[in-house]
This record gives sequence, C-alpha cells and structure tokens, in this order.
Amino acid sequence: MLVNAADMLKKAEAGKYALGAFNTNNLEWTLAILQAAEEAKSPLILQCTAGAAKWMGGFKVCADMVKAAVEATGVTVPVALHLDHGSYEDCFKCIEAGFTSIMYDGSHEETFQLNLDRTKELVELAHSKGMSIEAEVGGIGGTEDGVTSNGELADPAECRQIADLGVDFLACGIGNIHGVYPADWAGLSFERLGEIKAQTGDLPLVLHGGTGIPEDQIKKAISLGISKINVNTDLQLVFAKGVREYIEAGKDQQGKGFDPRKLLKPGRDNIVARTKELMEEFGSVNKA
Repeated sequence: MLVNAADMLKKAEAGKYALGAFNTNNLEWTLAILQAAEEAKSPLILQCTAGAAKWMGGFKVCADMVKAAVEATGVTVPVALHLDHGSYEDCFKCIEAGFTSIMYDGSHEETFQLNLDRTKELVELAHSKGMSIEAEVGGIGGTEDGVTSNGELADPAECRQIADLGVDFLACGIGNIHGVYPADWAGLSFERLGEIKAQTGDLPLVLHGGTGIPEDQIKKAISLGISKINVNTDLQLVFAKGVREYIEAGKDQQGKGFDPRKLLKPGRDNIVARTKELMEEFGSVNKA
C-alpha cells in the first residue's frame, strides 16, 4: 500500500537524515528501486516526471504499475508515489491517477504571486485527499523535461510565504542544478540554506539535482535541514554503464544474450547497488 510522504519526511527532518527521492522511468527502474529500499530497510519516495510518465503511457499507467509492483513484491517499507516537477495541470492529472504525493513547481510561473495562489489551491486540494505536496521557490539549474534554468538562490522571505501555506516539504534553489555538474560549478550555498531554514522552521527542505554533489556537501546540507534529495541522472548513468559493458563484451551475441531480460539485467543490478549506496550516504538505511 502506498502512503503519502509527509510523515516519513517529518521523521527525516527530526532525525537529521534525508530520504532519496528516486525517479522511475519504467518497470525495470521501479522494481530495482523497490528492491533496494526493501534490502536497505529505508522509507522510499518513488517519483516520476511528466516526461517519464508520457514515455510509460501516462500518469495512470505509472501509478498502476507502481501499485502493482509494491503489492507483487511484498515490500514492507513505506513507499510514496510522488510527482516530480509537476505543472499546475500535471498535479490534477496525478491526483486523478492515484499518486499519493505531488510537487507543484511554480518557480517558472510569470509571477511569484501566481506561484503563491496556485500553491495555496493545490495544498488545500491535496490535503483534502490525504496527499502530501511539495512546492518550489527559486528555479533549479539545468534542464528537466524541457524547462531550463540557470539556477537561483531562493529568496528566504518567499520561502516563508510558501511554507506558511501548509506545504509538506519545500524545494529551494541553493545553487543546485539538474543533470551532470560542470567542472566550474560553484557548489551549494550553505549560507542561503541556513537563511531559508531560519525562515521555515522544521519544514523538511528538498535538494533537487542530487547527482554528482560531493558527499561532504550532501552531509552538510542534511545537517542544515535538507530532508529529501532527488536522484535521477545518477541512476540513468549507472544503468547505461551496465548495459553498455554487456554489449561491448559481446554478450548480446552469445546464445540468447539478446533476450531483454539478460540485456537489461546488468543495468538493473547497477540501479539496485547504487540506490543502496545513496541510501547509506543519506542516512536512511534501517529507518523504515
């Protein structure tokens, strides 16, 4: 049974650890991430972007797939199904599809007031249906689902206004970006993170773009109030590496090595292993 993410993130914030929010792109990803969470005994946020949902056939297909996988595998850890970087319209689709948590990314709206107004509306709707909701202040750098941002430092006063609407967790730009970090990346702004935390109290904060941030910066961010860390590119890279090595070794041309179950297994195994490594790094192992 899927749950919303509010309670697990409150515990993470209070316990000074973070939960990985791992993006799924298909059934292989879903099963691998669920396996990792069960073996690590870690609460899990499994999330999906609109682009990935489109690839899978829609939000309803994604939700039904995740629910069926949770039931079929007998996973005992709490699992939330979360919309990642949802538009205003996406949020309604995911509520209808059966997600248990949504993110409304209003950071790209024309005005902050529009972000504020739509967040308020969606907080009330999500909570009326027992769902958790994440909002965002300050665009995250890089490109995700066709939306590009240079990365901003979120305004602490704006974070306070969004927090006061009753969101369950808040994504805030602190110099982080989506995708692979460039060599000249300046690093996270811990000064801004501290200022935001001072304004938002015990509200769990979210770090998007978790791939490639040095472990010492991850741990410092968690100590300053980050309770949810989004991971997508990292798992895509290790999946591709496993499949590439299998093909480069010519194993797809040996016997029935072309069978997709054999072809994709090294990538799937890599996702399991890497997800468990990250859960250890974030401190969520044995927290279920």
